[in-house]
Amino acid sequence: MLKQSLKLCTTTSINVLSPFLRHQMCSISSVTKPKWDLLSAVCVERHPLITSVKTDLEEAYQNMLNQIEFENSMKSDHELRLEMERKQREKLKKGLVEIDAEQITEQKAEELEELANEEMATFKFAPRITEADRNNITTSLERKLDKCLLLLVQQKIGNDSFWLPPQGIRNDGETMRQTAERILHNICDDKFQAKIYGNAPIGFYKWQYPKSIRDHGTEGAKVFFYLAKYINGTVADTVKYQWLDRPELEKNIPIPIYKSMSQFLIPEQIN
Repeated sequence: MLKQSLKLCTTTSINVLSPFLRHQMCSISSVTKPKWDLLSAVCVERHPLITSVKTDLEEAYQNMLNQIEFENSMKSDHELRLEMERKQREKLKKGLVEIDAEQITEQKAEELEELANEEMATFKFAPRITEADRNNITTSLERKLDKCLLLLVQQKIGNDSFWLPPQGIRNDGETMRQTAERILHNICDDKFQAKIYGNAPIGFYKWQYPKSIRDHGTEGAKVFFYLAKYINGTVADTVKYQWLDRPELEKNIPIPIYKSMSQFLIPEQIN
């Protein structure tokens, strides 16, 4: 009798709780997960065109290496030829050898050295500081030639505009790499050429939309960064853009995004 009562009680309890459990499960399953936009952003870098100015330590180290190389090096063909010609002239003065007609018409090593020195004296090195540097033309690639410059475009998010790498929302059926290529061509120009490194993103950032946008069902954006090397071309005239170095990036990009980007952008040496 006791076993039958327990069995009846247990069966009855399950039958009573089952509708409640089913309701709870339906409620949990009916809660929709927040929707996030997936974006690809492309960090296009123009690599340095000239070497940077050496620091005092680098200059001292280079001088030491030059001195070691000078002390341990063998004489070059040009130096050996100079010595041979000097000895030959001394023998001619003493009358120990006869003058060879072919040697008279041959251009001497000293003459070649004089011509090289004259050419070097008239040679002018291109200036390290360009017109774009002096006028601070941030849209020009002819500035800060010894630095890495990164492309930023002005993009509107909500009611505000920000300086950001070219970015855009992924379309259905696209890979994130395909989105990055499409965005780069759509924003910059079809003639703008840049090489994207790899198929995998190099960085990530997530940010929440303003409440006015969240009310329409989209929580925020998940941005996947790709790194690219500038090859050729110019950005479309209809786009507001800048080429900035590392310190300038920090001043123009929103701080949270800059902190995320600084984790994969190689910092540059400050002299």
